[in-house]
Amino acid sequence: MPAPAVRDTVIGPYARLPLAIGAGALFALGQAPFDLWPVALCGLVAGVWLLDRHMPAHSGAGIGWGFGLGYFALALSWIYEPFQIDAAATGWMAPFAVVGLAGGLALFWALAFWATARTGRLWALIPFFAGAELMRTYVLTGFPWALLPYVWAPTNAIQWVSVVGPHGLSLLTAGVAVLVVQALRRRNLGFGAGAAALVAGLIGGGALIKPAPQDLADRPVVRLIQPNAPQQEKWRRDMIPVFFNRQVDLTAAGPPADLVVWSETALPMLLANAGEALAVIRDAAGPVPVVVGVQREEAGNYYNSLVAVQPGTEVYQYYDKHHLVPFGEYMPMASVFARFNIFGLATRAEGGYAAGPGPALLDLGPLGRALPLICYEAVFPQDVGTAPERPDMLLQITNDAWFGTWSGPYQHLVQARIRAIEQGLPMLRSANTGVSAVIDGGGRVLASLPLGVAGKLDHPLPPPLPPTIYARTGDLPAFALIAMLAAAAVITRRRRPPNTD
Repeated sequence: MPAPAVRDTVIGPYARLPLAIGAGALFALGQAPFDLWPVALCGLVAGVWLLDRHMPAHSGAGIGWGFGLGYFALALSWIYEPFQIDAAATGWMAPFAVVGLAGGLALFWALAFWATARTGRLWALIPFFAGAELMRTYVLTGFPWALLPYVWAPTNAIQWVSVVGPHGLSLLTAGVAVLVVQALRRRNLGFGAGAAALVAGLIGGGALIKPAPQDLADRPVVRLIQPNAPQQEKWRRDMIPVFFNRQVDLTAAGPPADLVVWSETALPMLLANAGEALAVIRDAAGPVPVVVGVQREEAGNYYNSLVAVQPGTEVYQYYDKHHLVPFGEYMPMASVFARFNIFGLATRAEGGYAAGPGPALLDLGPLGRALPLICYEAVFPQDVGTAPERPDMLLQITNDAWFGTWSGPYQHLVQARIRAIEQGLPMLRSANTGVSAVIDGGGRVLASLPLGVAGKLDHPLPPPLPPTIYARTGDLPAFALIAMLAAAAVITRRRRPPNTD
């Protein structure tokens, strides 16, 4: 028979919060650039173990909030960087932004831990934790950066997002931690074996379902342009021609490609004033289309856009970014913040950018149709899955100069990889300062330009894979399963004892 459950003396209130914060920081080490996923899993187990030791007597909310605070403060520490671009004007906001964002996002985890403690059943954390991450993806426009299952990104286990999506993988990840804690508390080898089998199934099964490398012979060649324009210099009058000419020279260098992609806001003027610049780009590219990031104005609204410049003609297609960054590209309650001289970081017009109508496809002729994603639109799995029709490729242009040189650009790259895996589609990623990359439908980075380097990247375009299960179903199955498990946890909850320490 298994040994009885072991529950030590409850940790005092002054120790709980620091321990929870430390466990969360440990869990954050699974994110890029650390990629220490075994260490991160230990941090996740530690956070769940803290909850288990204080359940059901304690509400659990404080533990969950501290766990989230430690996690998000480290995983999203790059948030500090954008405020240093113009440090004299916005540098004072940086500490408030980091702590405020981390503390705000931690409320989702506090809710999950509180709900679990209310049921008195540790297994309830599995749907509640996954549900919290699902909420974080959608609520208040969403911010699904560094989601729970991204701890698996350095391993083949991340391939399961092509089947169950990121939120289904959240369920499985939380399940691993709960099984380990149950094994420790009950001294039950069965739970430990179950956790080991689940990890082995995730990693080993992921290796089995990972698509094989594709034959890229005779495939069209794409050219990604990385000008490496530091944000502090990008809009300086004396540097604008330097960066523009650099991109033109890189476009024209070497044998012609079949598609050229410039990064986000690569042109230093509005689209209406860019006729001469676009003509220079067409001449440099020759008989191939060029995708260029540019800002445009229409009826008094400003848009963060890209245009597809067709060879030999002034006709172009354009796409307006529709999922904007709050406090970056637009200001909620802009008039209120304006009284305090606080404006969006990346905006160039009062009130910020306007949102475009939604996902759209670019027709790139023989290369197929591309789903454009501008900057952080690539972190939203639901946006990629709501294209009007299935594209042949994903095309992300971004200006990661805002993210600094430490963790932000690498985490952004990881999420681009995950979008490719979810959909089974190649991803072309042109980033101002890097990391520009060609990624296949299995999430492999086939070629890349390092961070902080100017250059061009020529590489064959991988073909699309057949639609994945997740591409067909989206988040609905995971949402339904999370809802059913959460309802079962509530229905079968245990009554809390009178002690509410």
